[in-house]
Amino acid sequence: MKFIDEATIRVFAGDGGNGIASFRREKYEPMGGPNGGDGGKGGSIYFESDENINTLIDYRFVKNYRAKRGENGRSAECYGAKGGDLLLRVPVGTVITEKQSGKILADFDEHGNNILVAAGGKGGLGNVHFKSSTNRAPRQCTNGDPGEEYELYLELKVLADVGLLGMPNAGKSSFIRSVSAAKPKVADYPFTTLEPNLGVVRVDHQKSFVIADVPGLIQGAADGHGLGHQFLRHLDRTKLLLHILDIAPFDESISPAEEATAIINELKRYSEKLFNKPRWLILNKIDLINNIDDIKKEITERLSWNGEVFCVSAINGQGCKELTYAIMQHIDNENLK
Repeated sequence: MKFIDEATIRVFAGDGGNGIASFRREKYEPMGGPNGGDGGKGGSIYFESDENINTLIDYRFVKNYRAKRGENGRSAECYGAKGGDLLLRVPVGTVITEKQSGKILADFDEHGNNILVAAGGKGGLGNVHFKSSTNRAPRQCTNGDPGEEYELYLELKVLADVGLLGMPNAGKSSFIRSVSAAKPKVADYPFTTLEPNLGVVRVDHQKSFVIADVPGLIQGAADGHGLGHQFLRHLDRTKLLLHILDIAPFDESISPAEEATAIINELKRYSEKLFNKPRWLILNKIDLINNIDDIKKEITERLSWNGEVFCVSAINGQGCKELTYAIMQHIDNENLK
């Protein structure tokens, strides 16, 4: 599977340099006082989102990242040099979580976001800071503080406006090919989609939206069966879900309404947030059906469906244009909220 969308790494910010204890030793200065300098600050680790990167594959092979340590202080009140910072680039859409606590440290939703994740340690103090009227020749100094250290879980969530749901072979890939320039694999067998596909749907010269096709769900997906559960995370950021239903299955014993119910149940088990997103029912393959009105009525009644319903044929584009206009209108309304 080429699409790499998660990785676990460890980051180590640089330790602060140690302060030193030293004294002036210049000629004609027999009573030279303390002049030990402070240690330099340790390097910090930053993450930055970059739209030119589209996977987390680099973080699958290199697991540990260390920023440089600050230099120790020097005599003549010279401070140690600061340790160099480390900048790590990730794709737009990456969420960084501290693995032990589960706290989200960064959520990159646009290009160029730069966030400090692990701060370098503070440098230690030289003995020059400890001189006083009663302690003219202090010999104490302090060590630098250790840099922050974390085990991080990196998770990439595709940035799309619209997500496609459905059983394998429901016609999701055909639909995304029909309405956009994306060319996902299409075949007459299930699980042709093994990784997320993104397509840009251009409604007119100035308006467009991004649609995401993820591997089809099967019953038990919330428990890890099949492939779709691995990619449901990519639908978290969407404004609308399209539930595509095959109303002309090859096996006549298959009930479209029962398949729709299974998907809805899996969605609810996986994430209440995802389940509560706006969801439209898309009845696909109407080119193979004559009594479309009867089937539409039967399915919506069995599902007690009160939302939007569209009838399309992804293979020849019938009804797809009207659907894309309705989607664009919905997204515009959501953006105004």
